[in-house]
Amino acid sequence: MSSEERSRSEVRASFMPRRPAAMSRIEKAGDARQALLRLLLYLKPFKWVLTLVLFFVLLYILFGLAGPYLMGVAIDKFIDGKDPAGLARISLFMLAVYVFNNVFQVISNWMMATVSQRALKKLRSDLFEHVQTLSSAFFDRNSPGELMSRLTNDIDAVNQAVSQNVTALIASVLSMGGILVTMFVLDIWLALATLIVIPIMFWFTEFVARYTRKGFRELQKCLGQLNSTIEESLSGGKVVLAFRRNESALETFRKHNQEVYKAGVFANSYALLLMPITNVLGNFFVIVLAGLGGYLALQGLVSVGIIATFISYGQNFINPLRQIANIYNSIQAALAGAERVFEIIDTQTEIVDNPQAMPFDKIRGDVRFDNVDFGYLPNVPVIKNMTLEAKAGQTIALVGPTGAGKTTIVNLLGRFYEIQSGQITIDGHNIREVRKADLRRKLGVVLQDTFLFADTVMENIRYGRLEATDEEVMHAAELADADHYIRQLPQGYHTVLTERASNLSQGQRQMLAIARAILADPAILILDEATSSVDTRTEARIQKALLRLTEGRTSFVIAHRLSTIRDADNVVVINNGEIVEQGTHQQLLDRHGFYHNLYLSQFKGQAI
Repeated sequence: MSSEERSRSEVRASFMPRRPAAMSRIEKAGDARQALLRLLLYLKPFKWVLTLVLFFVLLYILFGLAGPYLMGVAIDKFIDGKDPAGLARISLFMLAVYVFNNVFQVISNWMMATVSQRALKKLRSDLFEHVQTLSSAFFDRNSPGELMSRLTNDIDAVNQAVSQNVTALIASVLSMGGILVTMFVLDIWLALATLIVIPIMFWFTEFVARYTRKGFRELQKCLGQLNSTIEESLSGGKVVLAFRRNESALETFRKHNQEVYKAGVFANSYALLLMPITNVLGNFFVIVLAGLGGYLALQGLVSVGIIATFISYGQNFINPLRQIANIYNSIQAALAGAERVFEIIDTQTEIVDNPQAMPFDKIRGDVRFDNVDFGYLPNVPVIKNMTLEAKAGQTIALVGPTGAGKTTIVNLLGRFYEIQSGQITIDGHNIREVRKADLRRKLGVVLQDTFLFADTVMENIRYGRLEATDEEVMHAAELADADHYIRQLPQGYHTVLTERASNLSQGQRQMLAIARAILADPAILILDEATSSVDTRTEARIQKALLRLTEGRTSFVIAHRLSTIRDADNVVVINNGEIVEQGTHQQLLDRHGFYHNLYLSQFKGQAI
């Protein structure tokens, strides 16, 4: 096995992110406080709205506190005083208090939901935008399913906590504080009795919290692995069927599904402990107040109305505790999700523009590799001290056995990976000293595995140059010899392709990819096995399109088929990351060297 094959078994080299065979495991930050502080930063731009939300929360808490107090007044003053008219008036007043309590609660919840969704929209955008800046090496290490889980499941966990529970948490804490203050104002002995329950409740909460957060963090990780398994099985469905690996796919799914099950049981078992604990403590709370209040009433120290007020406050005090218990579970899941989101956001892109990077506008297309060394993994070289030159307008064919380093060379030209030593220049400019966006704008790529989006044919071609007009798109399709079959599709250029364009043949997909490259009008063209998966007749048509595409452009062609390398200006033969021969097709055959042997093994029987 070659050095490149060894390194690619763990790290895949490609122009586009591909699905790695093994799922990655990104280490967790494990810092809930830091995750919480960073989440709060996303709410900072809305501080004035949040101040207004807090104002409305205070209002509905005050109205909520007034209700039990008014009930006590009604008992002591109007029921004991046998005043029906006064009782009717205070009852109407209590009704108005509770109506306002609910109105202000609805307003604060609506405002908080709006603010939280705007903040989460920014968080989601930051995550997705940062992922777009990461290098190919990052996608080699991390599976799409895992990343999708962080963009969906983890963000949703944060959403559940922030949009639905922030105001409830604030209201619960303020309500408990307001109830305690009011209790001490009304009667200090009954108020002191309530303090027996509070430290017990918080001790249980702290005990459960340690395991709940750990459980939810593990659950989020297991969900990411399960999503990755599902995504790979669905996207590779045809391969699964072709190799009769349905049972194997099911077994892998069952394994990760079982891990999700175990993690979910662990997390929720501890999370669900809080509710029965608060119920028991709540009942104990009422018993203490009723017993002590009854004794004080018999001694003539408190009125019946005060006891009723305290019992009502006691129940109202337990309700926020129960709510906090429920919210706490949501917060644990949210913090676990936030940690995983911020881990991706904190991932540094391995390839960054030099602060003094120059713009890269018009170029001729002179390309040179000077003593380039590169390996996907440390101490596993793939490209070794390579020097290679391509003059503007030349077609360079890269040939060699599988794993020799051909695709790696063109990956390095696009600066999808950073070389370890040497330099790569275009028109004499080191590609490290120019902007990545400008560099890649000058490159056109046609891959063996053509990727098309679930969109119209028109938009898939336009992906090469988004500002192109419909007429320019159609002209590019004509040059790619694709116009005739596109017009035969049900809606022509407006036909919507299925996912990965499975409703087109391989040759038709390749023609669309060529049309996309023609539309992009690159100065340097890269053809990576562009015709290896099509039949001979289709290949002939694609070759005509490729000739139009390569005309006047510096082209790098990776191919095994003779027809694609026979007319190349320079055929570069690579083996084990080194150039072993180069020259024209006929020159190399005449030497009877490595290329000649390669030709005999791969192209024997074809006309020279």
